[in-house]
Amino acid sequence: MSYRALFGWLSPWILIPTFIVEPVFQILFFAYVGRDAGVGSDTFFLVGNAIQFASIPCLFAMGNTISGERYSQTLSLLLVSPARRIPLFLGRALPVIVNGLMCSLIALGLGALILGVSIPMGSLPLLVVVVAVSAFSCTGLGLVAAALALRVRETAVLSNLVMGVLLIFCGVNVALTALPSWMAAVGRVLPLTHGIEAARALVGGASWSRVATLVTDEAAIGVVYLLIGLGMLKWFEVESRRSATLDIA
Repeated sequence: MSYRALFGWLSPWILIPTFIVEPVFQILFFAYVGRDAGVGSDTFFLVGNAIQFASIPCLFAMGNTISGERYSQTLSLLLVSPARRIPLFLGRALPVIVNGLMCSLIALGLGALILGVSIPMGSLPLLVVVVAVSAFSCTGLGLVAAALALRVRETAVLSNLVMGVLLIFCGVNVALTALPSWMAAVGRVLPLTHGIEAARALVGGASWSRVATLVTDEAAIGVVYLLIGLGMLKWFEVESRRSATLDIA
């Protein structure tokens, strides 16, 4: 119920357009644009967009951990409680990671079915691992957005902007090699980039040994963003107490 409240769902059926219909239509849009332009392949666009859509729950739900508390005027009660902050926010991140994983896998499966893309059955378990690591990494970035919620009024706008950055810089629809060097450099320090590259390699028949480094890099990026987010939460909490601006953005 707590996780449901973060989205303010009136009905669980809202899951369908948000986490199923929208991802599938985005996959189809870019796949057909790629066909008409004669670039990429259906597999390229399918994998990139399916994994990128893990960012919906990973960014919005984590951002709402703070803005939702402020909206319901329970933020001060949360932060004055003796609860340790790390278990508190990491506990809220767990269902977000699972949600991101399921969102990506459903989009990947439905997109593959519609576009007629064949995914090797032997690669499926490894693909699930890669998507889970990518969701974890993006949740770390979502925790940074949650910390910024102590300083901005509306996290939904911020999350949409971050989603746009991930869509452009992470090689979702344009390979990093085709991007300007500075954009490729930015993309390599963002979540999802290495996960998308690893997933594409697995779908293409690569072995785990070939993508292990990419998956490790993706997990490391997630840990870094997670630590940054926790540090920012601590800093903004202290500053909010000092300046009495906890409920002001």
